[in-house]
Amino acid sequence: MVIVSNGPGEISTWVKPVVEKLNSKIEAIHKTKSVLIKKHLVLVPCPNATGSEHEVAKKWNYFETISRPKSFWHLLIKPHKYHSFSNEGIVIFLGGDQFWTVLLSLRLGFQHITYAEWVARWPHWNNRIAAMSNKVKKSIPKSIRNRCTVVGDLMADLNIQGSNEYSLTKDKWIALLPGSKKAKLSVGIPFFLELADQLSKLMPECHFLLPVAPTTCIQELEYFSNAQHNSIASKYKSGIKQISSSFENKECKKLITLNGTEIELIEDHPAHKALIQCQLALTTVGANTAELGALGIPMIVIVPTQHIHVMEAWDGLMGIISRLPILKYFIGILISLWRMRKNRYMAWPNITANKMIVPERIGDIYPKDIAKEAFEWISSPERLKGQKEDLRSLRGQPGAAERMAVEIINLIPKSFVNDKNV
Repeated sequence: MVIVSNGPGEISTWVKPVVEKLNSKIEAIHKTKSVLIKKHLVLVPCPNATGSEHEVAKKWNYFETISRPKSFWHLLIKPHKYHSFSNEGIVIFLGGDQFWTVLLSLRLGFQHITYAEWVARWPHWNNRIAAMSNKVKKSIPKSIRNRCTVVGDLMADLNIQGSNEYSLTKDKWIALLPGSKKAKLSVGIPFFLELADQLSKLMPECHFLLPVAPTTCIQELEYFSNAQHNSIASKYKSGIKQISSSFENKECKKLITLNGTEIELIEDHPAHKALIQCQLALTTVGANTAELGALGIPMIVIVPTQHIHVMEAWDGLMGIISRLPILKYFIGILISLWRMRKNRYMAWPNITANKMIVPERIGDIYPKDIAKEAFEWISSPERLKGQKEDLRSLRGQPGAAERMAVEIINLIPKSFVNDKNV
C-alpha cells in the first residue's frame, strides 16, 4: 500500500486521519483473517513542502518506509531498489500533483485511488475516485462516473478532534498562525510579533497563543525574529526577549516579546483543542485557512506583499509575479485587480463558498492596520458569531476519513487477505 502526499497540511489533515482509520480496519480484519498490509509513504516534489514532512510522519510509526521528495524520480525509475514492493497493491493519492500517482501506479502495476478535493484530473487512469463533493463527481465523464464515490471533506473530521480538555483559563484568546515554510516565517514571525504588541496595547486583556507547526520548531521562531539572521526583522519594532516555561500550562512554553507581550507556544500537534477556544485567528494563506475553517474559528487572512524578494520563494500566483522583473513591483495591485476581476480568493473558506466569508488583507499592509481590524472584530461578538456560522455552513458531515478508508480496503484483492503483503 503506497500513500502519496506532499506538504505539511496534507500530511496532518489528510494522511494521518485516513491512515488511523485504515489501521483500525486492518486490526478488525486480523480478528477473522490473516493479513499483513505494509504501508509506504511516498512524498512527492512540491513547492508547498517544507522539507521536514518525513520527520513528522516518522514520529507516527505508521509506515514501514518513507521516501523523501528528492528520491521520487529514482524511486519511479527503479522502485525495487528502494522498497520490496509486492506484485500487486494500491497507490493512494492524498496530496500533491495527481499525475505523480498515475505514473507511480503504472510503474508498479498497482491499482490507483485518488482523493479528489476539487477535481479528478486523470479519471480514466483511476480505478477508484473518492470525491469531496457531488460537484466533483458530476465533473467526471458519465462513462466512468461509476468509479467515483462521494466520501466528503476530510477537513470536516477535524471537528471530532476538538474538545475542551485543553483549557485556556482566561478570556479573549487570539491565535497567531504565521506559517510553516521558511519563506513565510521570515515575514510572518516579525510581522506577527509586532501585531501581537500592537493588539496588546489596544486590548490589554487579550491573550495570544501560537501553535508551532510540526514542520518547524521554536528555534526557527527565534532565528527569524533576529535581525542578524533575518533582514526583514529589522523592519519591525518587536522581537523575542525570552522563551520560558509557561506557569499556566506545563505542556507549553511562553514567548515574551521585547515589548513584554506574552504568547503561549503550543508544540503538541494538532492544536485543535486549544484553537477552538480562541475567539479569532490571525493567519497567513495556506492549508491552515482550511483547517481553521473546518474548526469554525473566525479568522483574518494576512498576506503582506511588501517583501518582494522573499515572496519569490512562494508558490502560486504570488510566486510567479514576484519572479517577473518588472511586474513584481506592482504585485499588490496586480493581485488585487486579479481577485476583483476574476472573483478569485486565496483563503480556503472563500474559495469553497466562492464569496468572501473571511477577510483577506493582501497588499502593502502593516501590523498596526491589522491590529485595529482585529480589535474591531473582537469588540463585535455578533460579527464573530456571524463568521463562525458561515464557516460551519461550509463544513461537510464528519466521517470522510472513515469512508475513504472503506474505499481503500475494498480495493485490496481478496487473495491478499491471507498472509500476503499489499
